[in-house]
Amino acid sequence: MEALQFLFSVESWRMAVFWTLSLIFSYLHLLFRGIFQKSQSYPRRSLHPSSEQPICIITGATSGLGAAAAKYLSREGYYVVLVGRSSHLLSKTIQEIKQQQEDVHLKALQVDLSSFQSMLSFKSSLEQWLLDTNLHPSVQLLINNAGILATSCRFTAEGYDQMVETNYIGAFALTNLLLPMLKNSSTPSRIVNVTSFTHRCVCLLLFSYELHRQLFLMDPSHHISVMAADPGAVKTAIMREVPRHVSQLAFTVLKSLGILQSPENGVDSIIDAALAPREASGQYFFGGKGRTMKSSPLSYDAKLAEKLWASSCELLREAQLTMQESTKAS
Repeated sequence: MEALQFLFSVESWRMAVFWTLSLIFSYLHLLFRGIFQKSQSYPRRSLHPSSEQPICIITGATSGLGAAAAKYLSREGYYVVLVGRSSHLLSKTIQEIKQQQEDVHLKALQVDLSSFQSMLSFKSSLEQWLLDTNLHPSVQLLINNAGILATSCRFTAEGYDQMVETNYIGAFALTNLLLPMLKNSSTPSRIVNVTSFTHRCVCLLLFSYELHRQLFLMDPSHHISVMAADPGAVKTAIMREVPRHVSQLAFTVLKSLGILQSPENGVDSIIDAALAPREASGQYFFGGKGRTMKSSPLSYDAKLAEKLWASSCELLREAQLTMQESTKAS
């Protein structure tokens, strides 16, 4: 009964029809562009030729794409900070990565991106860890990968929709909290926002392109580039709230279409964005092999992006003021 109710819901049809057709169209676009015109792609390269070990922060790193990215980038020489809600799953992920390569550098820190208080605590923990380990107080790579697919409307302690706060507001807030560390780097820094039709709204793309304009175009002295990456259809735990029979059916259909990937393969577009040259800032990576494409026309609406940015900044300020008042009252 639960599966039938979900199948006839608006969210189900949006996922089953709109997202699948959009995904197929994107792959066809890449195919025909590769046949009839030169495809724009960017090679992976090391962003940090210096001896200073770069620090990478990955949210949603307990499984799936986040864990796959952590595994790859730790092998590339990054000191990877795995971020997630569960300390148990974070420890398990680190153990699994070290079983394959023992000499990688990994650190686990907890954060709940649906809570402003948790994000502030995470920032303090990160700063303290950098101080205690005598590492440079800067971050070279931030990958905003965390996200949920909620099948029901739920609200956070601050009164916001949990899926919107985790998928977009959390990424916006965490990025702004960590910007001083990214700007403090003596080498180029990068922000990668992971997006897809399944669990991300256009807000994350609007934010990505506006951040690119503000940091890369308007103030290039900071050497911070911003990329968006869409992994496509990947078999992860993102659909854990969807009825099991429905999720199994969805994965079967996607596999039959030849577009379902494992996290180890789906992570390619994220790694492409993380290791692309600086001039690729503002690009939308999709399809692996360093390839990029245009996202939806709405995502390039500069005026809408400016409004969203202003509203998000105001929301962040209000949340910080509320927490300060609560602290004083207690």
